[in-house]
Amino acid sequence: MTDQKTIAVVGATGAQGGGLVRAIVNDPNGGFTARAITRNADSEKAQALAALGAEVVAADVDDVDSMKQAFAGAYGAFCVTFFWEHFSPEKEQAHAKGMAEAAKDARLQHVIWSTLDDTRVRVPLSDDRMPTLMDKYKVPHFDAKGESNAFFTDAGVPTTFLLTSFYWDNLIYFGMGPKKGPDGKLAITLPMGDKKLPGIAAEDIGGCAYGIFKQGGALIGKTVGIAGEHLTGAEMAAALSTAMEEPVGYNAVSPEVYRGFGFPGAEDLGNMFQYKRDFEADYCGARDLAFSRSLNPSLQTFAVWLDRNKDRIPIE
Repeated sequence: MTDQKTIAVVGATGAQGGGLVRAIVNDPNGGFTARAITRNADSEKAQALAALGAEVVAADVDDVDSMKQAFAGAYGAFCVTFFWEHFSPEKEQAHAKGMAEAAKDARLQHVIWSTLDDTRVRVPLSDDRMPTLMDKYKVPHFDAKGESNAFFTDAGVPTTFLLTSFYWDNLIYFGMGPKKGPDGKLAITLPMGDKKLPGIAAEDIGGCAYGIFKQGGALIGKTVGIAGEHLTGAEMAAALSTAMEEPVGYNAVSPEVYRGFGFPGAEDLGNMFQYKRDFEADYCGARDLAFSRSLNPSLQTFAVWLDRNKDRIPIE
């Protein structure tokens, strides 16, 4: 046990972090142990991780000193932020900066930063193809993460920058599942036209992160992207139809219409989907499927994920 390397996992009770903790504890001969970092070590989810064999440590991304203590003595860390809890790019950046500082303080040998594309590289604020949001972002929950890469680089932290993809779990939790239209027929609604959307089971992100840690330092300093499949809206609808044994259509709306839906984050997500649509080749190209599967051989396809989760998708 003394030779095992400890990976400190931020957001251990969440989708990405939880997937990594489970990947580590399910591979007892892999050379790693999991330190599950959570704000509430007494929560049911935290205790479930402890029962699996993870070390559970209480710390808060709002408290840099607590993060330094949580990272102390570890080999590496998985760092992730939680935009949809607060909708604040500035808070997200503050959390990323604090984690980078804590990683430097603990002299970690390998950090994975769960990041996303800074869309302003391709769509500058002066570009009116999509509206500027909060005065300085095109896609706030992407841009803040991409901009935060510099915190890890500037701190000299040995980091792998992990580009994630659309969670298929959004069909369960984010209100993106099939809805009945006025005609009573089910459909999913996306402003993607006929372009492909890279998607992944959220838990598989953790499995891919584990694959990165297992490669040692080979991917330090690299930006790597992951996805389970690249699917059009029509292909997703067809897969849903098969899984749910009921026809599901694809409602391809414009980004303008999507931005106007009015739910919290609709403008952000409308811009996000437009970015993925308009830069399909680059966005999909950065998320290679064969490479993703090499990191995580148990990576699920959409059909496999649906088979396991179809009963959890609410029908509205």
